[in-house]
Amino acid sequence: MKKYQVVFQPSGRRGEVLEGKTVIEASRELGEEIESLCGEERSCGKCKVRLEKGDLSPFTGEEAKFIQEAERTEGYRLACVAQIRGDIQVFVPEESRPGKQVIRKAANQRSIEKKPAIGLYYLELSPPTLHDPLGDFDRLKKDLSEKYNLFSLDIDYDTLKKIPNVLRQHDWKVTVTTWMEKEIVDIQPGKVEAAYGLAIDIGTTTVAGYLCNLQDGKVIATHSIMNPQISFGEDVISRIAYATGHPENGLEKIHRSIIDGLNGLIQEVTKRSDLSPEDILELTVVGNTTMHHFFLKINPEYVGLAPFPPAIQHSMDVKARDIGLKVHSSANVHILPIEAGFVGADNVGVLIAEEPYHQDEMVLIIDIGTNGELVMGNKSIMVSSSCATGPALEGAHIKFGMRAAPGAIERVRINPETYEVDFKVIGQESWHSELRIVTAKGICGSGVIAAIAELYRTGVIGKSGRFKKDVSSRRLRITDGRPEFVIAWKDETSVGKDITITQEDVRNVQLAKGALYTGAKLMMKKLGVQRLDQVILAGAFGSSIDTEEALILGMFPDCDLKNVYAVGNAAGDGARMALLNRNKRIEAEEIARKVKYLELTLEPDFQKEFIQALHIPHMKDPFPHLKGIVRDEILNQ
Repeated sequence: MKKYQVVFQPSGRRGEVLEGKTVIEASRELGEEIESLCGEERSCGKCKVRLEKGDLSPFTGEEAKFIQEAERTEGYRLACVAQIRGDIQVFVPEESRPGKQVIRKAANQRSIEKKPAIGLYYLELSPPTLHDPLGDFDRLKKDLSEKYNLFSLDIDYDTLKKIPNVLRQHDWKVTVTTWMEKEIVDIQPGKVEAAYGLAIDIGTTTVAGYLCNLQDGKVIATHSIMNPQISFGEDVISRIAYATGHPENGLEKIHRSIIDGLNGLIQEVTKRSDLSPEDILELTVVGNTTMHHFFLKINPEYVGLAPFPPAIQHSMDVKARDIGLKVHSSANVHILPIEAGFVGADNVGVLIAEEPYHQDEMVLIIDIGTNGELVMGNKSIMVSSSCATGPALEGAHIKFGMRAAPGAIERVRINPETYEVDFKVIGQESWHSELRIVTAKGICGSGVIAAIAELYRTGVIGKSGRFKKDVSSRRLRITDGRPEFVIAWKDETSVGKDITITQEDVRNVQLAKGALYTGAKLMMKKLGVQRLDQVILAGAFGSSIDTEEALILGMFPDCDLKNVYAVGNAAGDGARMALLNRNKRIEAEEIARKVKYLELTLEPDFQKEFIQALHIPHMKDPFPHLKGIVRDEILNQ
């Protein structure tokens, strides 16, 4: 029988499956978990998936019991019914996944001066009389100017419609909400002392929201989701290609997917705080250039073509209602500026959070994700660049790779004498050697980094990344003519298979880390820098990897490990700072124009540097700070 390629999103699981098997059977073979409360008796409807590409068996009456016509037109099927008829890509919605994704995008503790764009002003107005028939809005403006020195205020149309009833039903005692002391965006009865805003970081793979009290600056709730756009491609180039390849509705579908995802995020984050979406009066948004364009429904085609110009680089303020966000009807959305090309507003968020432009030391900031953004410099000069790291660092394009979720191996240790492996799984506190039952079902990005770093440190692979033939271990074996190393035996997994690192897995990680190193090296050359004083790893993935393992792999040039640290989701922190302090918006605009963008692929040494950077940790560059961490005979081979 024929075999067909099956890809599950958003986990990135993939593999070949025999024709005629159901989607849920394929999911079990490939380690993808899909909810099935009825044990595949076709009676619960909990295993809904959405066909994105390819051929499945015809829709059945059994499926019609659970899938409405609108869902059917969008490609929804029951995984326990639909059979594979060709190469397919299916999206598993959040509600069909029994294990929720672990998205590490918690808010960091930062000292932020409070100066929000939203202001609250309490008024006790005199009602109109025959002797004083001044209009309601004009009466508000008059009292606001006299009591609070607020002049030349405009009013949002949706708020204007509320004024007559609110004033008269509440004895003319109201709180007026303004935006930037320019526009009235709400009027509420009585004295109101709290206003709420939401900072959003739209990543290529994950999206995070931070709900804040705008008066005291506290984060009162956070929520993260997988970016639903992933069903249109794992990286920005794939999504741009989808949008341009479907001119009739491609852009609309990708835009609608992120807006629907954000509205779901908004519902969840406000519910956790006993608030409603209508309580959100302002939002700030960061994201890379492609995410920025999809969010605003701007054609991204030309961002993907040299010289990669964005439609707009400056910051923007738009009404939430104009782009379909379901919050307060008069709420404003502030989108931070873009630096250039693929270095977007997310990188600007990182900059205003970390402020390297105020430092004397030479700093490298790497925001590691499906796309890698790098900034290097100090108070004298700043240079930025972007490189396509691909999804390998997040578990995709890895044989047993998966995103960070319960069951994913996230840490690996290899004994240099016996080559035996110990590992730690997300959702279990202890290492597997301390547990009786281990339920590993794959390996996520941090686990892949750890495994390959350990394979190099223990001499199982060499600088070139190739497995060494002279290593004697039962874990190193040849399968289908190719070498692989067993991380977890099948009786230590929940998928009934050995979890391995293959030669192709190593190669995919080398390509990703080589891109990051090449970017940093070319930036150092451009600035005439011989060494780095500090390396900052930003982003959720940057926080999950071990800095020592990252240095062993050569994800960045040599640096004293005491000065290498992770800062979590700095892009989200920057969005939050811009939400709570409008001066940060001015700062963001200024620094975005000052940073010099370096297009790496145009540099004459790009190809040479990239080839050298593929080696572990590097073909030629010295790594003195690995002395004592990696044996000399391995480091100097």
